[in-house]
Amino acid sequence: MLLGSQLRRLREARGITREAAGYSIRASESKISRMELGRVSFKTRDVEDLLTLYGITEESERESLLSLAREANVAGWWHSYTDVLPSWFPTYVGLEGAASLIRGYEVQFVHGLLQTEEYARAVVRRGMKGAGPADVERRVALRLERQKILLTGSAPEFHIVLDEAALRRPYGDRDVMRGQLQHLIEISERPNVRLQVMPFGFGGHSGESGAFTILSFPDADLSDVVYMEQLTSALYLDKREDVAQYEQALKELQQDSPGPDESRDLLRGLLQLS
Repeated sequence: MLLGSQLRRLREARGITREAAGYSIRASESKISRMELGRVSFKTRDVEDLLTLYGITEESERESLLSLAREANVAGWWHSYTDVLPSWFPTYVGLEGAASLIRGYEVQFVHGLLQTEEYARAVVRRGMKGAGPADVERRVALRLERQKILLTGSAPEFHIVLDEAALRRPYGDRDVMRGQLQHLIEISERPNVRLQVMPFGFGGHSGESGAFTILSFPDADLSDVVYMEQLTSALYLDKREDVAQYEQALKELQQDSPGPDESRDLLRGLLQLS
């Protein structure tokens, strides 16, 4: 994504259309669009030709961008799990790992970054009907590996609103749900985690379209990305007007939900009832 955004900036600065850029590397306009969005791998020759077209002749600048191209083609740790993942999900894991701010709303179940191992196993079993135990365990292992980003020294800020429905819908037995609620109470105390609960009592709210995640990145050249899962695919939205609508929806959810301290009290109340 970083390389793609740099190439887009250079192309626009020269006033070159995507069509013309595509012609220069024997590709289509849509290929250039996918490259600029970071959705495809990069051939070194294509990047070299585009840099020449964009007037980048200084060797150090060219090498910096070509180095990015080489890095972009290195498989991330999550690629070893692609045999048990839907085709659209590895992209999300990569974006999640690169984000400096992760915001979202969940209604069906607890967000994957906050699930206990037992709860995650129950969720995966429900979602992967017919899968063998080994495949289930690999998916759970991936989820636990993802969660490590919240515990590192460079951990992203994580702001999540959980609908009360996600906390009351049982995945696993009573002990699993109690363990999950206790984990949410504990992890919500971390300085980089802001957890709020949207209670049933509030009624209708701005999360009516369902769950979504907004990913923001430390590089100013990278636009925010909204991620939404569907039954057989996922949507990645990065147009400014689309992102703005989801940011507004999340802002309203945060304003309408009890704050983090009150939400912890709500979690403690649910734990006593479970």
